[in-house]
Amino acid sequence: MTHFIRTRNQSKKNSLILSISLGIALLYSTLSFSQDIVTNDAVGVLVFETETIDYGTIQQNDNGIRTFKFKNRGRAPIVISRVKTTCGCTVPTYPKQAILPGESASIDIKYATNRLGKFSKSITVFSNADQGQKRLQIKGNVVKKDVKTIK
Repeated sequence: MTHFIRTRNQSKKNSLILSISLGIALLYSTLSFSQDIVTNDAVGVLVFETETIDYGTIQQNDNGIRTFKFKNRGRAPIVISRVKTTCGCTVPTYPKQAILPGESASIDIKYATNRLGKFSKSITVFSNADQGQKRLQIKGNVVKKDVKTIK
């Protein structure tokens, strides 16, 4: 009989511990979910007009500057911390100040057109936007400049 009472009391303790554990887990998951909603509601969203710029066929030493235009369609300011390129032949210029919600800005890319041949380069934009890293691309073909002869 004593064994039966001990087992019954142990079962009550286990049930109580299980109930408390489930309650804490449920409370924690509810709080985590509500924080995600608040956090995701107040982020910046970079939306580029295009993510690839095709130079097409250009002549050697022509203007190598092209512009990626974008807008912050989110609900928080965006700060671009850096822009990384895959080659020293590609030099970015980007805004250092915060881009407020609804504002537009641009990133200029200068490709060294003194290099002949086809090219394809990646540009990675690092920011505090919803996508912390955004990959852009430039491509094209640089051909030898036509020399016009004087007659």
